[in-house]
Amino acid sequence: MTAPNSEAASRYPAGSAAFPHRDLTGLAGLAPWELLYLLDEAEQWVEMNRGANKRDNRLAGLTIINAFFENSTRTLLSFEIAGKRLGADVVNMHAAQSSVKKGETLIDTAMTLNAMHADAIVIRHQSSGAVQLIADKVDCPVLNAGDGQHEHPTQGLLDALTIRHAKGDFSGLKVTICGDILHSRVARSNMHCLVTLGAEVRVCAPPALMPSGIEELKVQPFHDFDAALQGADVVMMLRLQQERMSGQFIPSPREYRHLYGLTIDRLAKAAPDALVMHPGPMNRGVEIDSNVADLPGRSAITTQVEMGVAIRMACLDVLTRRARKVEGWS
Repeated sequence: MTAPNSEAASRYPAGSAAFPHRDLTGLAGLAPWELLYLLDEAEQWVEMNRGANKRDNRLAGLTIINAFFENSTRTLLSFEIAGKRLGADVVNMHAAQSSVKKGETLIDTAMTLNAMHADAIVIRHQSSGAVQLIADKVDCPVLNAGDGQHEHPTQGLLDALTIRHAKGDFSGLKVTICGDILHSRVARSNMHCLVTLGAEVRVCAPPALMPSGIEELKVQPFHDFDAALQGADVVMMLRLQQERMSGQFIPSPREYRHLYGLTIDRLAKAAPDALVMHPGPMNRGVEIDSNVADLPGRSAITTQVEMGVAIRMACLDVLTRRARKVEGWS
């Protein structure tokens, strides 16, 4: 496996000091070298996943539970592939099949999972803070696969890895995130991550979908999408999360597309080589047109999916090193 080069390694402390946390429940508060360490660790898995042999058995004998209390396709599949490529035994628990549907409390579920002696638990939940609640009750590392409107840390990391592969250094990079900022845990993780790494982050949304006090996250808010796009190096679109909305947040999808949809003409306002991103699932013809989403040489949407497997492999590897008594981590 390819190790991070010496120049990259100099950016963070040695051994477990590079990432001293047991869990990954969010990116808020992480140091730049901690984020860079996870990105650098993922590079070896990007290389392996592109080769013929996609198997490394360093997690052989370990059991990983993917406990998804909220529906997911790409995130669940990505974590499952990541765990299996590292040689772990992976068990998926779907909310529809769990005792939560029978009235069991979240804490009871956490205690049940803990009693099974899993080596890592990946959790997705519809309520903000639920992942941390479970993390506080179990003995093994916990990875947040998205909790309510709080964070989606591995998505933020995979987006950062995608950007780094296309643009190199983050310093001074202009990133525009547009869409349903209010309900987006993806936006929050990206803001925490990219600002910490030195990017200039702009967020754009209709007034009803822009969180109050967003400036505290050191980002620049816009309601005018055309203005937010000026000179942007990266344009990240977000879908309207209708399932989290109660009430009328936008006049209509047609009006939303007119004001906030990414079209070919609108993309021309960004930098000539601006990268187009979307965490998925996409609402084609609403927040992004198909000819933009599929634009050769500019769209990185499928690359984001690729980087997701590598990032999740890196996180599972790093967070289980203490249990595996890896040198420098025990």
